[in-house]
Amino acid sequence: MSQKAVTKMTMTDGDIRQILIRMTVPMLFGMITLMSFNLVDTFFISMLGTKELAAVSFTFPITFTVISLAIGLSIGTSALIAKAHGSGDSSAAKADGLAALWLSAYLVMALSLVGYLFMDPLFRLLGAKDDTLPFIHDYMNWWFFGAVFLITPMIGNAVLRAAGDTKTPSLMMACSGVINAVLDPILIFGWGPVPAMGVEGAAIASLISWLVSFGLILYLIVYRRQLIDKGHQPFTEFIAISRRILHIGLPAAGANMLTPLAMAILTAVMASYGAHAVAAYGVGARIESIASLVVLALSMTLPPFVSQNLGAGQMSRVQAGYQMCIRFVLGWQFAVYLLLAVGAWWIALWFSEDPAVVGLIRSFIWILPLGYGLQGIVILTNSSFNALHLPMRALGLSLIRLFVFYVPMAWLGGKLFGVLGVYSGALLANVIIAAIAFYWFRRTLAELQTGTVPVNA
Repeated sequence: MSQKAVTKMTMTDGDIRQILIRMTVPMLFGMITLMSFNLVDTFFISMLGTKELAAVSFTFPITFTVISLAIGLSIGTSALIAKAHGSGDSSAAKADGLAALWLSAYLVMALSLVGYLFMDPLFRLLGAKDDTLPFIHDYMNWWFFGAVFLITPMIGNAVLRAAGDTKTPSLMMACSGVINAVLDPILIFGWGPVPAMGVEGAAIASLISWLVSFGLILYLIVYRRQLIDKGHQPFTEFIAISRRILHIGLPAAGANMLTPLAMAILTAVMASYGAHAVAAYGVGARIESIASLVVLALSMTLPPFVSQNLGAGQMSRVQAGYQMCIRFVLGWQFAVYLLLAVGAWWIALWFSEDPAVVGLIRSFIWILPLGYGLQGIVILTNSSFNALHLPMRALGLSLIRLFVFYVPMAWLGGKLFGVLGVYSGALLANVIIAAIAFYWFRRTLAELQTGTVPVNA
């Protein structure tokens, strides 16, 4: 696709369903490939033993914290750039994209340094014991070192999506996933002159795939597509642009970082039931990432649609697109639940041979995925609030979901009924917050149409 075709793609007219399908299908393809190979990564690690699997499960809340920061910044970046492209201001779009890349790099490097320096107390706080800490070090030493190479492609992909290109980001994700999957067994178990490196090998495989994506995305958006400026802005200009990005990006990042915080709390709760519960919960979290792929893809393609139509004053198209996506994900996720429920026995055995871990994985699959469609309503509402340049409402929705309902109800369920109570409490929380999210968004659209809420609030 030429630069001209990318920068002039518009979503303010034409058939809404076709636009969303055209944008979402390529993104879904890339995410399926990437997440599938992430599950392969978990499978290979599980072959090392329960302690190794538990160790990597402990890392998930921490790694997801850094990733959530990047996701939040990419949301702010996409919202600003999509609006700039819609208004024809390509210079502002290029400057915003460059500042976003540097801003995310600075923040992720600082966060990774703090995580590296305080690794032991951090993971002990999560409930890690002396027998898992060495494996955590093997994984996280490399992860913290290479985090910036993971984050930069995420921001670069947001630049491409804001310009209307979802095909290239999908290919980038697929490429990264394939490289990681090919290198995993070689570096984890050894092959020829390559020694077996265990958990450390899994981390190195991921780092190599990130480095490839890092080089490709910079070449594409800086040189081939020329979607961002080269070099670095003067410091005063960088600060000014960063403030605009952070107006949306910081609350969005905060909202995304609440999820790993909640997961960290639940991981600590699971640790009170033993390493088997932590291992099963870690597997369940990765199954959830696969089961919710369509929702996650829509959460990346719906916001540019919303932002461009916001700029064009087409609020009826915003409402129609949102409701169309909600109806679809409810039906889709119920079908996914049925497939998971039927295959729960074999899925659990694929990840572990430990009877205790297998039983808890099956219970996870039979309970929590029943609410993934409702969780999808919350995710799409949250991303749509950010696309409407109302990041504080997105942040408020995340706070209510996680710390008024999800974590407290999961904890209470655990106190009353053990691990199965944790799962059931989380499911009930999704039911309640989905209803709140749907009502709140409909009221917000009505307020925007009547002019009773400022667009940039």
